[in-house]
Amino acid sequence: MSDLPTTVNDRVRFGAAYYVEYHPTDADRDLERDLDLMAEASFSVIRVGESTWSTWEPEDGVFELDWLQPVLDGAHSRGIDVILGTPTYAVPPWLARKYPEIAGERRTGVRNAWGARQEMDLTHPAYRFYCERVIRAVVGRYADHPAVIGFQVDNEPGLHLLHNEGVFQSFVDHLRHTYGDVETLNREWGLVYWSHRLSTWADLWRPDGNAQPQYDLAWRRFQARLVSEFIEWQASIVREIAAPEKFVTTCIAYARPGIDDPDLTGPLDVTAGNPYYTMQDGLALPSPENVPQSWTTTGTWTIFHSADRMYSSKQAPFLVTETNAGAIGGSATNVPAFDGQWRQVAWAMIARGARMIEYWHWHTLHYGTETYWIGILPHDQQPGRVYEQLAALGAEIKTAEDHLEGLVPEAAVGLLWSNASKWGLAGQPALARPDGTGDPDSYERIAHAFYRGAFEAGAPVRIIHDQQLVGEVTRDPAEVASELPVLLVPALYIASDELLNWLRAYAEAGGHLVLGPRTGYADTEARARLEAKPGRLAEAAGVNYQEFSNLSAPVPVGGSGIDVPAGATATAWADYLRVSGSAEVLVEYDHPALGAYPAVTTASAGAGRVTTVGTVPDPALAAAVLRRVAPGEGDAWRALAGGSVTVTSAINGEGRRLRVLHNWSWEQATVTLPAAVTDVLGDGASLAAGERLELGAWDVRVVLED
Repeated sequence: MSDLPTTVNDRVRFGAAYYVEYHPTDADRDLERDLDLMAEASFSVIRVGESTWSTWEPEDGVFELDWLQPVLDGAHSRGIDVILGTPTYAVPPWLARKYPEIAGERRTGVRNAWGARQEMDLTHPAYRFYCERVIRAVVGRYADHPAVIGFQVDNEPGLHLLHNEGVFQSFVDHLRHTYGDVETLNREWGLVYWSHRLSTWADLWRPDGNAQPQYDLAWRRFQARLVSEFIEWQASIVREIAAPEKFVTTCIAYARPGIDDPDLTGPLDVTAGNPYYTMQDGLALPSPENVPQSWTTTGTWTIFHSADRMYSSKQAPFLVTETNAGAIGGSATNVPAFDGQWRQVAWAMIARGARMIEYWHWHTLHYGTETYWIGILPHDQQPGRVYEQLAALGAEIKTAEDHLEGLVPEAAVGLLWSNASKWGLAGQPALARPDGTGDPDSYERIAHAFYRGAFEAGAPVRIIHDQQLVGEVTRDPAEVASELPVLLVPALYIASDELLNWLRAYAEAGGHLVLGPRTGYADTEARARLEAKPGRLAEAAGVNYQEFSNLSAPVPVGGSGIDVPAGATATAWADYLRVSGSAEVLVEYDHPALGAYPAVTTASAGAGRVTTVGTVPDPALAAAVLRRVAPGEGDAWRALAGGSVTVTSAINGEGRRLRVLHNWSWEQATVTLPAAVTDVLGDGASLAAGERLELGAWDVRVVLED
């Protein structure tokens, strides 16, 4: 926390994206009214300017920069901070007309059509020239304005994988510098297969028709590096102009195919993300099952997962730059929140590390693609239910802000995340879709199953990336085992020898390693490993396997060493585990063929333990496994979670523990407090241990342990 800019860390900010330039009526009149309404709703921040390059520069070299001044002046006079965006993700028509060659190519030689956004080749020198010019003009005009606390460069980068000639040639150069010569590449990629051996770098084929997984993984890594470099380049320009106390970030849509978030956020001051979610019954507990996740997520557990993903990028608190105000998506997607659900999601995000909650957006558009992406003010521009709900939330956050400073979410269970494995399993999916084709979201399906199991078990998770354990800096396995005594490792398909050795050392140092399907199967080039699977971990796990199978239907399971609830199932996948050491069988398949193989085993390893899960567990099985392995058995606070109630905790800057209790249901819930607390959102009343705390429909209570 101490490394964050003071403008991020001083308080939790609350606000919305605001576009006065989109107003359909008298902008000057509406501006004063809007800012007054924001102040009355306890807004402390707005984000401006990132979507309107053609307003900043309506013609080549003709800049109109003064139109934003009244917004910044008005915000500052009301104590509202401003994040200023660079407009580089939406190219003006004159630039596309004069330089059509800057268009990105989704396929080699096939340019993106203009008319949406992010159509361009972000590496093209002409595009970069005009980007730098508009960045310097806009940031230079407002860098010293007292309302501006930070800058957002670009917007949701990484939407397209680029196939332009310059990009491809840069990729060839990258391979040449990485591998040195074609014979090394031939050997490392196994290009003897299907007669793909190269005799010269000019022989490398285009990515469009590629079927080789080693090529695909290298291509995806390269694309993510291009995006990271582009954002770092913009940030460096802003830092030349702006004062050092003003932060620089970009907003991330985590489903984008072209991002590696730890690499992307490394040069930035703070992570910022745009989590969108299904409201109404999509937030009910128990959560709906078998709902595909995409840019918008469904299920209460995904709210916490989104927050933990944002925290994981820098292992630090983060900003929410966009999230649901009203119904989101499009004209046929109209699912506005129930009363109370905005409070619930905001407090869940704050408890998991959010230092800002910012909605998209202030007023609903009357034209354009996002006409029915509903903002805080509806189409009639009059404050209504959404405004009233958010104004009450803003007042709550302001009331509680002294207790929120320096807040760090607690977790005793880690989950190892690997973007390389995500790309590897997109190229060679393990899991199948209902129609039998490979599911490119195989990695997410497996990882989400384990995360959701921890959520259902009431065990908060710290997501940590593979390169944050073994990379430029390698963490001490014993230190991590002390900090996170359980480490979930599902679908770690792409892994170096060093990382797998580190995982074994983590267990031997006293950690509890929980392995999931596909872990340790391939090396860093996506080549299947020669050793027994899970690679380099089989001996410590006390099991190995040679065969595996997709499951076309869920398979019932039963527990011989674990309390498995009736109806729990194995889904999608089964490793044919064979006990090769002293492993204990915990869960078995109820199936005439699969019954010969255990579904879940556990074995001691040095001072720790390795538990192996050979399937994609359904929520009931995953929760049963996590209840057995997660620390905190007998924790009275953790015992409160269940049914529609969740409990999460964080430590504030004073070292005091904040507890956030949710009721994700229409039915009232009551919990008995296991310790004395102060009611943060009420009148500051003290509540004694043993007192009952009422949670209404879609309610949240925030208390501070005494």
